[in-house]
Amino acid sequence: MNETKKICILDTSAILTYIEDEDGSDYVENLLIEAEKGIVDIYVSFISLTEVFYITLREKDEPLAVERIKLMQSLAVKIQESDEMVNIKAGKLKARNSISLADAYIAALCQIHNGILVHKDPEYEKLASEINEYRLPYKLS
Repeated sequence: MNETKKICILDTSAILTYIEDEDGSDYVENLLIEAEKGIVDIYVSFISLTEVFYITLREKDEPLAVERIKLMQSLAVKIQESDEMVNIKAGKLKARNSISLADAYIAALCQIHNGILVHKDPEYEKLASEINEYRLPYKLS
């Protein structure tokens, strides 16, 4: 019997949830443990590294931003760089929906790998019919 592995895509919000130990971090941590064991494949878009860096730089400082990038690179995730297929899918999603370019790239990655997008970003609600998702608890402002 050939079972396919569960595939998850971590949105930037899920990564920051894990790093900052926010509500829902236990779910992300369990996924990462499963990835280390080879039970699940986790993808992270290249653009999430940029987002984690600039968000941390704005809110904290550059040494911490660099440290967080190194942490992301050390996790049991596959960092997906941009390529023609991702660019085209992201462009189509961006053209059809009022979402950020970063979210378009992350959602495109989800579609390409037929994965489950793990996030806490209400912007993805616009794509509910186009992607599989797992919503972490949204932040209460």
